[in-house]
Amino acid sequence: MSLSELLLGERQTLIEARLAAHGRVIAADLAQELGVSEDTIRRDLREMAAAGLCRRVYGGALPPSPSTSFSERVGSDGDRKEALARAAAALVEPGSFVFLDAGSTNLAIARALPEDKGLTVATNTPAIAAALIDRRGIEVIQIGGPIDRKTGAAIGAKALRDAEVLRPDLCILGICGLHPDVGVTAFGFEDAEFKRFMAQRSRTVLTAVTNDKLAMAAPYAVIPIGRLDRAIFEADADEQEVAECRAAGLRATRADPVEPRPNQRPGRRSKNGDPA
Repeated sequence: MSLSELLLGERQTLIEARLAAHGRVIAADLAQELGVSEDTIRRDLREMAAAGLCRRVYGGALPPSPSTSFSERVGSDGDRKEALARAAAALVEPGSFVFLDAGSTNLAIARALPEDKGLTVATNTPAIAAALIDRRGIEVIQIGGPIDRKTGAAIGAKALRDAEVLRPDLCILGICGLHPDVGVTAFGFEDAEFKRFMAQRSRTVLTAVTNDKLAMAAPYAVIPIGRLDRAIFEADADEQEVAECRAAGLRATRADPVEPRPNQRPGRRSKNGDPA
């Protein structure tokens, strides 16, 4: 049997083996090797991401488990996160009580919030509180408890007790994955529990989605896509994947395009998924 005659399950098993062996797969290379279209490979990767078997990035996929800490994530894809942050900040209503969840993109949103809207911002992330504390016109509430090193935030029992008194107008969730069938997901059990708790207590829920999290599912469910009021996607996010989110009832907004830096093609990524 030729490679092009592989059944769906066999093809995805081969892709999973390639991920284990090489730490990444490139959709164009797989399509050529297997004698199928790139659209077929992209569908395979979407299904595998929904099952938590891989983590999609521009042009291919990486293994499912994240390998970076919060501090390391802060330093990656800065221009793209800033574009998402500007789009998110523009949607915050004056006088709002906002909960800013953990995440490097949400740290960028904190820095983009205007000082003249009379905002109150609660967060479980010390780095976000530190970015806001000297901003005039923004009141800051820090949710306490032990800090989880992976998320950079307080997500345990003390944080849940602190959060019981909060009723935010807007919850800006940090996410590990967004899939039209699975919804919002997270890599950590306690992180997912805390995110779900805050989403349930908030009037509206918004998230900013980097391309690597789109059509991807992490192990722990947070909320279904129907509970998410709006998502902001990157300017070059996959059209079909965004359309599938819209079809599931999600209001979608795109951030402005990011101007490529010298010697960098738009959307180009290195083998670990960060910008080349």
